[in-house]
Amino acid sequence: RLLDVIHTENKLYLVFEFLHQDLKKFMDCSSLGGIALPLIKSYLFQLLQGLAFCHAHRVLHRDLKPQNLLLSADGAIKLADFGLARAFGVPVRTYTHEVVTLWYRAPEILLGCKYYSTAVDIWSLGCIFAEM
Repeated sequence: RLLDVIHTENKLYLVFEFLHQDLKKFMDCSSLGGIALPLIKSYLFQLLQGLAFCHAHRVLHRDLKPQNLLLSADGAIKLADFGLARAFGVPVRTYTHEVVTLWYRAPEILLGCKYYSTAVDIWSLGCIFAEM
């Protein structure tokens, strides 16, 4: 949740809410018993809703990984770190293949494709789902 925008002469600061944990840390702490299936289902549903919103607004996240998914105390999971995000549209633009942590990188990016779209985020989310 965006709390404030601070614009100075040379910089733009975005102030977001603070969340104490990311999905990676949560999975590391839950490794013995694993994450409960209802919680996995809830997280996946929320992430799909978040990605649908981004994609409907023509934004590719391009760096989905557990470290970029933040957890709140009330069970919400939120997309974070849009540093590699890009707008997409028609005409199809050429993008770099140096995006997404290797473990979550879609096959088309691994193979050097310069034209890709929302499928790269869905692939990454599928990898995260399997890891949970």
